Amino acid sequence: MQVTVSLNGREIAYTLKRCKRQSIGLTIDHQGLRISAPPQTPHLHIDAILHKKADWITKKLDQWQNKKSLVISWAHDATYPLLGEPWRMALKPTGEIEMTRRFIDGQVEQPIAQLPPRQIEKFVMTWYSQQAIACFKQRIDNHAQALSIPAPPFRLSRAKTRWGSCNSRGLISLNWRLIQLPLHLIDYVVAHELAHLIEMNHSQAFWKVVESVCPKYRVARRELREMGL
Repeated sequence: MQVTVSLNGREIAYTLKRCKRQSIGLTIDHQGLRISAPPQTPHLHIDAILHKKADWITKKLDQWQNKKSLVISWAHDATYPLLGEPWRMALKPTGEIEMTRRFIDGQVEQPIAQLPPRQIEKFVMTWYSQQAIACFKQRIDNHAQALSIPAPPFRLSRAKTRWGSCNSRGLISLNWRLIQLPLHLIDYVVAHELAHLIEMNHSQAFWKVVESVCPKYRVARRELREMGL
């Protein structure tokens, strides 16, 4: 059963399922908000619980929406974020495929014909890798210079739960998905991992190093946490 409720000035749609249980259960995931409630529970009681948990519900829904925005659809007319901006596949005058930000009323100037998903995935992932390597190298070089340390080697990562890491050998790993995000979030992750080359911990001294090259790191850190991976 589909129901809507107004929470924090927003109309929130949720799925209500009546089932044999003793209490009301709330679930928020990629499918949205779902409520499980005993058969005789009045709607007013359910609404009261939702309003009591309004802040938590809207925050979790926003987090899942951010996660969904990073999910890639391998389609010729899909949008592929790069540094927070939408890109699409299009045809060059020569007939070659390119990635472009040139849009007319939401449509690409020269859209391409339907391609197999595997071919699209290979093309887009090659493009993402090239963009990520160039961008991350530049940001590492810039921040390493600001910290007066040598620029360390790095590699692209496909980690499921980490944006970045730094091992004991000084090798930095940066999740390729970072290239989809705005530059200030990339800068925070790079600053964070470089700071580990100076302070291999999360002490107060470590955060002072991060702050020296990323003054608004707290804001960026919160954004990444809310976005999830």
